[in-house]
Amino acid sequence: MGQRGVALGGMSAPPASTKPPFVILAAGRARRYGGCKPLAPVGPRGEAVIDLVASDALAGGFGSIVLVLGPATGPAIRYHVTHTWPSLVNVRFALQEAPLGTVHAVLSASDFVGDAPYGVGNADDIYGRPAAALLANHLAGPDPTNALVGYRLADAVVGNAPVTRGMCQVDPDGHLIQVDERRQVSALPDGRFASADGREPSAFSPDTRVSMNLWGFTPTFHRTLQAAMAAATGASEEAEVLLPEVVADSLASSPFTVLPATGRCIGVTHPDDLELVQRELARQVGQGVRPAALWAAVPTAAGAELL
Repeated sequence: MGQRGVALGGMSAPPASTKPPFVILAAGRARRYGGCKPLAPVGPRGEAVIDLVASDALAGGFGSIVLVLGPATGPAIRYHVTHTWPSLVNVRFALQEAPLGTVHAVLSASDFVGDAPYGVGNADDIYGRPAAALLANHLAGPDPTNALVGYRLADAVVGNAPVTRGMCQVDPDGHLIQVDERRQVSALPDGRFASADGREPSAFSPDTRVSMNLWGFTPTFHRTLQAAMAAATGASEEAEVLLPEVVADSLASSPFTVLPATGRCIGVTHPDDLELVQRELARQVGQGVRPAALWAAVPTAAGAELL
């Protein structure tokens, strides 16, 4: 991977892009993982999770990356980015000073987003280029709406360890009705999935659409997030203001289009996931699903590609 020095303020300054920006939420503390998940080496050449997330987003059609960092792991992530990402990658850094939830994290990036549609995703979920392209094209279209990328449940589980997944209920017009968070979800021998959280239904089709927190927001909804945060006067580390909850409370006035993703979403949740993720990414490279070189499909300002 290429190396570059730290520009003034620690940010690159390529020409402005008319493509939507993509906000990566990288301020989490990763209690279950026990380390800095965005920097976990998962790629065939030791690439970090955040490298793949950003590379896929730009290759899919987003024009810039906004990294929301926290005080604890932010310096390490910023150092990694400024010393390994190509200088042509348009990246900005935003600081979430207190862990008040994902709504607060998104609003920490308000200096760089909010006046046009933008995408949001986690720093520990590798969404893939097809899903990034699906969302970027939707947001760059003539009439963009708020959106959630919905993955097949079978494409959003890696390994056999139980996980939590948000099951999407979608109306016939493709609009989100609700996201039902189900815990202890794991695969069954017959290809279906089961939730052991004691609720019904307990079994799910592999084609069930799930949320992996890959969102598209309009300027109007950005103002909704600002209002929700302002109203949460008791927000704290123990009472976080979360994106899925604000979305759910706003659906009556702010419809969300569910974009059906193709391809896998590969998440890193537990330390044991690391080897599984490495094998899956190596399989994708071997089958030609993913380029072997990081940033290989990222357009440059001149229209060439970084190789």
